[in-house]
Amino acid sequence: MMRERPSWRQRWRSATELTGRAAGRTAGLTGRVLRHRWARRVRVATAVGLTGVAGALIGVMLFARADINVGPFSAEMSVEPSVTGGTEINIPPLGSLHLDSHRGPVHLRVDLGSLDQSRTEALIDNPSAISSAGDRAVDEVVAGVSRLGLRTMGLGVLGALLLAALTFRDVRRTAAAGATALVVTGGSLGLAAGTLRPDSISEPRYEGLLINAPAVVGDARRIADNYGRYAEQLQTILGNVSRVYSTISALPVYEPAGNTTRLLHVSDLHLNPASWGLIRTVVETFEIDAVIDTGDIVDWGSSAETGYVSSIPSIQVPYIYVRGNHDSTAIQAAVAAQSNAIVLDNGLAEVDGLTIAGIGDPQFTPDKSETNEAGDDAAPELLTTAGENLAQTIRGSGKQVDIALVHDPAMAQPLSGLVPLVLAGHQHSRSVTMLPAPAPPTPDPSVSASPAPSPSALAAIQPVVPTRLMVEGSTGGAGLRGLENDDPTPLSLSVLYFDENRELKAYDDIQLGGTGQSNVEMQRNVIGLEEQPTPTPVPSTS
Repeated sequence: MMRERPSWRQRWRSATELTGRAAGRTAGLTGRVLRHRWARRVRVATAVGLTGVAGALIGVMLFARADINVGPFSAEMSVEPSVTGGTEINIPPLGSLHLDSHRGPVHLRVDLGSLDQSRTEALIDNPSAISSAGDRAVDEVVAGVSRLGLRTMGLGVLGALLLAALTFRDVRRTAAAGATALVVTGGSLGLAAGTLRPDSISEPRYEGLLINAPAVVGDARRIADNYGRYAEQLQTILGNVSRVYSTISALPVYEPAGNTTRLLHVSDLHLNPASWGLIRTVVETFEIDAVIDTGDIVDWGSSAETGYVSSIPSIQVPYIYVRGNHDSTAIQAAVAAQSNAIVLDNGLAEVDGLTIAGIGDPQFTPDKSETNEAGDDAAPELLTTAGENLAQTIRGSGKQVDIALVHDPAMAQPLSGLVPLVLAGHQHSRSVTMLPAPAPPTPDPSVSASPAPSPSALAAIQPVVPTRLMVEGSTGGAGLRGLENDDPTPLSLSVLYFDENRELKAYDDIQLGGTGQSNVEMQRNVIGLEEQPTPTPVPSTS
């Protein structure tokens, strides 16, 4: 006898009953797990921990402040949560200094406020008092930071206790939240103290009006010589700012060291008329001795663009130029016709005691190709050959060349070991690297062996020096192409500081927000303090 097959309604009812029983068993098991005492303890501990951290954050962010006196100023210190750490010093109305002073989840903020009238009058009547104020500045800052640290821990614990008391209404849980806040705040401050970098005050990043940058940051020559002395650098910055505030009529006189040579490196102006005003401002503000332009001063290289370079004489200092791949020979001739311009095309020049060599880009790409190949497969070899030609010219001159100028960084490798510094552009992005050391020549087995020269003789023929390659961004913000993206390309230029021995001691990277923007940032970099540049692959000599 055949069994009747269940209808779909019966099958659906059976499946629903099975699913319900399985869900009931699962819910029962989950309920038993959640009701287990260890699960409950975990939930309570998590809630207590989160409450402690939240209370500590509220207490610190709202109340962790300390008032201190630094020289003639009344300053306010505060801390706030941060991912990267660091210190920010606000100096209204001059701008702000940002220091990579420490790591960890604590950011220190210092706001210089009003002047104390009696102390300010003492500075005006007795300028030597600025030095004595600087002598006390370190102790005043250390005492203020220590007091702020203790206050931060106390307020963090107090905030956690209050929040936990309102949340749990339980003494043990409230105490546990307070202990959590103590561990979090103490650990954060301990991490900041353990990663402290006193040398960071030698490399501040400045934000504010460009004309105030030298007065606030100070002279790069003194900082380069004394970068290891934290106290002296703090006194220098305090002294500079004190002079600004105590002199009502004008900003303080910027007195650079007499044996410092300042060069301004610009590149890739690309017909931007705003570049000339920016260059003139930096030349006057930083007391620049000469301007170096590593090419692409125009966009198409046409004769109609020659009028753009007529603004070069307004700079009023020597203007050293090498041709870029957007610059035609007509543009090069127009630059050479300017009264203060020096065009280097496989030649040398001496400016303010520095010997500078340079060569123009061997290619002309009026199609504005950024690959610089312009349909020619031999383009990389052309660039390398141009670098080799300049290297040969330097060797044949018999002079010690301090700076070599090229447009494309791909031309720089043949100069490695021959000059200490190579300046370039083309990439519209700033970078600093060390060129790979040149490989020793491979002897030709077909040539009969001859006595090898002594090491001293080799050094006399061609001393090998580490070569730093500095690629500048676009001082013209990449011209019209800088407006193609949502964020305009920033206007970039750098001030290079050389000592009496013709050695690069420091450099300031200046960046102005792209066309239509006005934000200015300046980053001080001291040679020996910045992170060691990593070698970058560059096409080598075949």
